Formats: sequence, C-alpha cells, structure tokens
Amino acid sequence: MGTATAYPLTDNGHRVRLVGTHLDGEIIQRCKDEHYHPKLKRKLPEGVRPYFIEEIAEALEGVRVILSGVNSLGAHWIGKALSPHLYPGHTIIAITKGLEIDANGDLMILPDVLRSELPAHLRDQVSYAAVGGPCIAGELAGKRQSCVVFGSRRRETAEMLAGIFRTSYYHIWTTTELVALEYCAALKNAYTLAVGLSGGILEASGGVDASGAYMHNLAAATFAQSVTEIRRMLETAGAPPDFAASLPGAGDMYVTAVGGRTIRLGRLLGAGHTYTEARQIMAGETLEGAEIVRVMSVAIPSLEAKGLIKPGELPMMRKLIDIVVGGGKPELPLDDFFGGSGCL
Repeated sequence: MGTATAYPLTDNGHRVRLVGTHLDGEIIQRCKDEHYHPKLKRKLPEGVRPYFIEEIAEALEGVRVILSGVNSLGAHWIGKALSPHLYPGHTIIAITKGLEIDANGDLMILPDVLRSELPAHLRDQVSYAAVGGPCIAGELAGKRQSCVVFGSRRRETAEMLAGIFRTSYYHIWTTTELVALEYCAALKNAYTLAVGLSGGILEASGGVDASGAYMHNLAAATFAQSVTEIRRMLETAGAPPDFAASLPGAGDMYVTAVGGRTIRLGRLLGAGHTYTEARQIMAGETLEGAEIVRVMSVAIPSLEAKGLIKPGELPMMRKLIDIVVGGGKPELPLDDFFGGSGCL
C-alpha cells in the first residue's frame, strides 16, 4: 500500500522516494533494476526512485511528507528508524492499522506509538496523520475509484495532505477525529475474522448443500454485530460512534471481508483449526487481525475495571478472544448479539 500511494502522488506531479525496510531488499532491488514492483505486479510510475533502508538518509533529504507503510508490528521500529532524520516541520502520515496497550491498560493508536519513539524535543514539532477507509493497494495502483479518510488532530495537516494526494480516482475526506479513525482501522481487522468464521463453519458442516444454501445469513449477522461493537468501542474512547457505520468502519470492513489474509484466517478458524495450526498454514503472513484480538484480550478486562463496559458486553470480540487466545471452538453466541434481548 505504501507503494500504491505513489500513483496518485506522481499523477499530481510529486516526486516520490520509495524506501524499503530491512525485510524488503529483494523487492527494492527489483524496483531499482526494472522499475517494477513484484507484489503490485505493476511498473512504478515515473517520478518514483527506490532506496534500500541503508540509503534512508539520502532518501529523506529535503522531503516534506513521510508516509509510513510498515505493518502494525513495525510502529516502534519506524519511529526509531526515522528519528535521526527528522526535523521540525516534518509531517508523517501512516497507513498502518493497529492498536497497542500501554502500561496503564489503555489503548494507544499507532501514530501515538510512533510519536513515543521520537526524541522528546521533537515530538511536538512533527505533525502526525493517518489514513482509514476501504482501499486495496492493487486497486489504488490500478487507479480504480477509491474513497478514504485522512485524519490528523490538526485540521490544517489533514487538509494539506488531502490536497497533495487527492486525484480524480483517489477521493479523500478529512477529519480531526484521529482516535475514531484509528480505532475503526484496527478493530475492523479483528472483526473481519468473525465474518470469515462463517465460511469455515460452512466448510466444516459439509459445504454448500444440494439446494445451494451457503451461510451468508450468518456472515451478515456477524458483520452487523461487529459494526455494533466497533461503535461501542468508539463510545468507550469518547470518539464519535457514527464512524463505525461509515467509510473507516463498515466500509473498510467490507473490503477486508471480500478477500485477503484476514478473511482466510477467519475461515481456517471457523473450520476448526486452532490458531496455532492456522498460523502454520499461513506461515509468512502478517496476521494483524489476530494481533488486535490479542490486544483486546488485555483491553477488555481493563475497560471493565474502569467501568467503561459491562461484563458480557462485546460478545463477538469475547468469542474471538476465546478462539484466538484461548483455543476455543467457533461456536458463536448468536443469542447474545444485539443486546441479547431478542429485540432491537
């Protein structure tokens, strides 16, 4: 996705310096040799220059905006890697989806995690932003119509970035509700596992029957319950709950549920594989949805202790924790969904 954003940027006349992590040596080498990205399976736009991580100082010289495309487990690393090369006035925008738990049991959004790794004297002199909403990298690189939200606690930062990235095919809304945006971006990855369970449950029950009956009803119910729980989590954070039903929440979860590693993991779990078995099957994949479930296994007791949620709330997330962390079976507590009262 980091590379995919180079397409709207270069279409707007900007020069892009593409820096790989220490894990991306082969990809960057091919980008250098052929100007071709092997994962996107596309030629890089003119105006993109690739760099190895060892060349980061040269790559960042004179830049205005830095986009971080590392996965959620790399938020601390990217903060450390950037620190020696930052100066006051830099803007960092992240497409990373995730949450962490701090020492007090509170959830931290990843822009704040990155900020914590910067030198203390610089933290408040750098601007931070993030991207949320439904956007598949291959579609953005293919210039398919995409709608996203850019968020920053500073309105001027979000608007500045939107002006740099926005094109006729990359449509951008802005918000100062950075916590709401980041909660949605992270939680939808976990809840997509729930949507994926239905496909695995169908497989375990013998698959589609002779009349063509799938389990779309079950998938739809888990999707709706998931959006309901994301909304509840936004309330606990004092963030606007309506984000759950908009682009960053339901919109992003839909596109994640269409395909990819997160929905595949959910299907494996629904089919009866333990999380350990599923990890082995998906060796080499970054399983960010499962990481969020692990984080929530710590966050939920903390939220209860602080009186922010009641025992029994968030039944879908509790079941995901039981499956991923506790090794439980994919037996969904459907009668506990939507308040458990039998009426809405």
